[in-house]
Amino acid sequence: MAKRILVVDNDPGEINARKRAQYGETTGEGYAAALKAVDPACDVAIAAPYDGDALPLLSELDGVVFTGSAVDWTTEDPLAAALAEAMRRVFAAGVPTLGSCNGFQLAASVLGGATAPSPNGREDGLALGIRLTDAGRTHPLLAGRNDGYAAPCVHRDEVVRVPQGAVVLAANSHSPVQAMVYERDGVRFWGMQYHPEYSLKFIGARVRDWDLFPDDKAADLTVADEDPDAAARLGVRFADMQPEMRMTEIRNWLRSL
Repeated sequence: MAKRILVVDNDPGEINARKRAQYGETTGEGYAAALKAVDPACDVAIAAPYDGDALPLLSELDGVVFTGSAVDWTTEDPLAAALAEAMRRVFAAGVPTLGSCNGFQLAASVLGGATAPSPNGREDGLALGIRLTDAGRTHPLLAGRNDGYAAPCVHRDEVVRVPQGAVVLAANSHSPVQAMVYERDGVRFWGMQYHPEYSLKFIGARVRDWDLFPDDKAADLTVADEDPDAAARLGVRFADMQPEMRMTEIRNWLRSL
């Protein structure tokens, strides 16, 4: 039977309109496409709480994904209240949940942790040198990952205090919480600060458009899954850039449902 997945789009309509004009898809549509790439049989719906969308009947879902976001405010801000309420409802219903970037930070805030702008500034293009904790080496979310991996990312904020009972699975020199799970009190949340759903073409175009990378580095990022020399110039393993490795966390989460 096909897995029924809800993607909660963490961007408001005005941001998604710009993303569709620039990249051909909204935040939610991009994540839905990644889920379908991993499991074409998935039945995926999208809801955008910032736009007033109501959640479907949660008891009929197998899983919920909370996406990244390009809003100016943190997940601690009252402006994020609509998203936080949606996540509380999902957690109360006991639906397995996956979060990337803003969705990851939102879970930390909702579950009693804290987020804030990173003291190390932005981390854009790739999160480099991500290392597994002892828990990360055995947790199914990161099955198949090896120490020192790299993953697409674009973020200003990070988790600065994990919720009590959460388990940190991965970290790097920029952000001490790159992957985390919370599995207690009826909640099963798995999440990453980075973006396994982003293709290299998408993240390369995004960092170029936002003037976050020099043009030559953005060009290497765009083709690092096809050109081993480009991956080497970026200081990453070519194997980590392959789509099947890049989407490891999505695949592992879907298998867990």
